[in-house]
Amino acid sequence: MSASSGDERRASLRVSMRFRIRKADSSDPFDSREGNISIGGFAWHGAALSVGTQVEARFMLPGTSEELQVRGQVLNVSYGARGTSAHVRFLDLPDEVERRIAQYLEEVEQAESNQRGGS
Repeated sequence: MSASSGDERRASLRVSMRFRIRKADSSDPFDSREGNISIGGFAWHGAALSVGTQVEARFMLPGTSEELQVRGQVLNVSYGARGTSAHVRFLDLPDEVERRIAQYLEEVEQAESNQRGGS
């Protein structure tokens, strides 16, 4: 596809989230990290894994009591004002989990729009 598909992904809403992350298929403990989630993946700040590394992440959407578990692959590692950040795309995301994430992001976007006086 053209570069516009990447632009669309970048334009999707990103919402702050706390994740528990570890290398996929590892028995290592999960590390707790602050980051953000979007429809296509997530990012976290702090110690990053190498590009291409597959990861497992656990998190709870606000207002729910169920911890979701997802898999992803590190696409990019960046260095900015908040230090190192790893950017991950989801892999094999179950339809139900994708729906729940999309619904949550839509609710956040609607709430922000209402606060700005939008309809």
